[in-house]
Amino acid sequence: MRIVSVNAWGGARYDDLIAWLPEAGADVLCLQEVTRTPGRTGWTHFSDAERALPQRADLFHDVRAALPRHQPFFLVSDSGPVHVDGEAHRQDFGVATLVAERLPVVGVDSEYVHGQFTAHEQWPSTHRPRNALAVRVADPATGRALCVVQAHGLRDSQGKGDSPVRREQARRLAELTRRIARPGDLTVLCGDLNLLPTSETFTILAEAGLTDLVGTSDTRTSSYPKPVRHASYLLISDPSAVKHFEIPPTPEVSDHRPLILDI
Repeated sequence: MRIVSVNAWGGARYDDLIAWLPEAGADVLCLQEVTRTPGRTGWTHFSDAERALPQRADLFHDVRAALPRHQPFFLVSDSGPVHVDGEAHRQDFGVATLVAERLPVVGVDSEYVHGQFTAHEQWPSTHRPRNALAVRVADPATGRALCVVQAHGLRDSQGKGDSPVRREQARRLAELTRRIARPGDLTVLCGDLNLLPTSETFTILAEAGLTDLVGTSDTRTSSYPKPVRHASYLLISDPSAVKHFEIPPTPEVSDHRPLILDI
């Protein structure tokens, strides 16, 4: 079984992303920075105090069309204004998990790891609400259930260092992983956690039985110019279940590299 996680960057590298998704072979696909603008498709324009980016109006729809044999789940963290042809529209922003239809989904759970849902009049550049989405699937081939928890961690303009709010974020992530799993399950936690490899978050998650596979590896692409190359992580409850794990530098489908786990 293959689990793939990547921050989709709102579809800014849409052609590359959509061409790659069917080839990635994900049984469980976890995407962060997923957009949905009700009633709109194509391109929109996003901006906050620090950035201006092209984004897909409805990346969730785009991905569903690219993977029609997957079961889609979309969880909104917050919403705010985007512009299409000079007109303002409300855009939802969050995470999406898509599960191959051969895998029965037997449990779904979620948790805000920072803040609560907010409908912004203007997008803030820091401390936006963040959430985590968990699915529990049955694997008919092994008879063992798999829990996949993904999250988009807090973005803080002060950097990726530890802080009280990140400590609380880690606590909520650990609580969600414990809540979704049953004895004997295999659990994977992945996503753009916006942390340094030395973060106390990994100690908190280790206490919940999770081992990080990424460490100090570069998880960014050439689309990301800043020097700190750490952002995305993948943790597992049973490292002996890992058949293969990689963070491929190509193809570039975002400003983040994908995390690909075979179990």
